[in-house]
Amino acid sequence: MIKAAIIGLGKMGMSHAAILGGLPNVDLVAACDMDSLLQSAFKKLTKIQMYTDYKKMIDEQKPDCVYVVTPTKLHYDMVMYAMEKGCHVFCEKPFALTVEQGEKMVQMAKAKGLVNQVGYHNRYIGTFNEMKRLLAEGVIGKPFHFMGEAYGPVVLKSKGGTWRSDKKNGGGCIEDYAAHVLNLINYICGSNIVDCRGTQMPSIFSSEVDDAVYGSLYLENGLKGQISVNWSDDTVRKMTTSLKIQGDKGKLEADATTLKIYVKEDRPEYGLKQGWNFKYITDCTPMVDFNLRGEEYTAENAAFIHGIETGEVDTRNSFEAALQTDYIIAKMEKDAELM
Repeated sequence: MIKAAIIGLGKMGMSHAAILGGLPNVDLVAACDMDSLLQSAFKKLTKIQMYTDYKKMIDEQKPDCVYVVTPTKLHYDMVMYAMEKGCHVFCEKPFALTVEQGEKMVQMAKAKGLVNQVGYHNRYIGTFNEMKRLLAEGVIGKPFHFMGEAYGPVVLKSKGGTWRSDKKNGGGCIEDYAAHVLNLINYICGSNIVDCRGTQMPSIFSSEVDDAVYGSLYLENGLKGQISVNWSDDTVRKMTTSLKIQGDKGKLEADATTLKIYVKEDRPEYGLKQGWNFKYITDCTPMVDFNLRGEEYTAENAAFIHGIETGEVDTRNSFEAALQTDYIIAKMEKDAELM
């Protein structure tokens, strides 16, 4: 049985707590949060030990792993302390406020041989994983262009007072929305974004942070494409993330529910006919023990726990992979300043 503890009981923190509670090989022994209402509710409804001091929690409970689900500005100190105590760490995204912090966390995780993961859940969505497989196997031939997009109705009027409106807290569309798209491009294309040009990060309603991100991206393997992200878009009901990749023999388009495959000739070995073919999330998703918010959230938690139990670490969402996303975010922010 893996002993787990969690720091931060906001929306994502409670989601992780519920999922961990549903995994048969995990004992969620403790949680840390400053909110008195949450403290009271957890004490009343669960047997989980509650803390307001994460260091005391780690020292007393000695968990095998720690989940850090707090504002980004708090990640570094919490992650480093947990690893210093020998704990495996799952950290929510964005990974770090600066690439320097991210590099130090990566170095310590490697030095101590600890299982580490960051919560970029799209890497566990079935349609995106099938897209990655078909691309790697050359179903659409040689890819020559991609388009990564995300839209949502997060900031629809001028307001402040939340972490999303505070750059020092990891706020802004590029950190919250675009990070998912950048991370997904790296994963599916099998190559990291190494450069960007023409980056635009306009503020639509916000005064201190960006509300949209647009620009051209260049991958290490030579593939080029664009990104278009806007969290002030009220034409969609909730966040939608998608990726399109054009090749010389076809095209792939995927979001969290559907994979569209266009091939110029029949590919019977893949069950594909000339023209458009469709696969749905139900066709591409393995069963999970406990489904809350989507199978991908349970899958990422199960992969993390499996790595701790067996040493067979799933590196798709490692600290190092997340750091690559932080590198291009920093480059895009610098590029936008030149525009």
